[in-house]
Amino acid sequence: MALELWETLKLSITAYTGLSPATFFTVIAISLALYHIVSGFFGSSSQHQRPRSMEEMEPLPPPVQVGEITEDELKQYDGTDPKKPLLMAIKSQIYDVSQSRMFYGPGGPYALFAGKDASRALAKMSFEDKDLTGDISGLGPFELEALQDWEFKFMSKYVKVGTVKSKDAPTTDESSPIETTDREAANKVEDGPTEKPHDGLSEKPVETSVTDAEKKDE
Repeated sequence: MALELWETLKLSITAYTGLSPATFFTVIAISLALYHIVSGFFGSSSQHQRPRSMEEMEPLPPPVQVGEITEDELKQYDGTDPKKPLLMAIKSQIYDVSQSRMFYGPGGPYALFAGKDASRALAKMSFEDKDLTGDISGLGPFELEALQDWEFKFMSKYVKVGTVKSKDAPTTDESSPIETTDREAANKVEDGPTEKPHDGLSEKPVETSVTDAEKKDE
């Protein structure tokens, strides 16, 4: 029975493939060997790339609030220091863009915007140094609309962590009015009471009246 099946199989292989049974099985063996070699090659490369991708996808630390800082202080967060967050400002509002370091970090297409208030540059879609400022005076309606779109995008995607201190902010005296009044009162006490002149009275010696009395006695 088994011999009959083998003879039938050989006849079928020859009829359908035009190859002898030995050639047919040789081709199958070579194909399987090539499959295992190719699959092993791609499998090993994926295993080598997996740890690297896991290292690149390390979780980012939570955003840290920086409060109100100056433009010079904001420049310290331009991505050159990997230990510091990557910050960027729009209309004096500072956002943490660390999750988009591939765009705003060193070597990225928008790296020159990092660590700055780039409101004017974003409104004009400019990459010139003169436009890397928060001054948006003189912009047209279309540029202001483009800036508003950027602001909405940042508000919905990134966390606000602070504001840029205005250069024109007036400096105020930290002392309270009560402290000022107490200080003035203390100064008056130290100076002592002031002597007020008597109005309408002149200090004259009494010798005049005595002289008149002597004249009358004479």
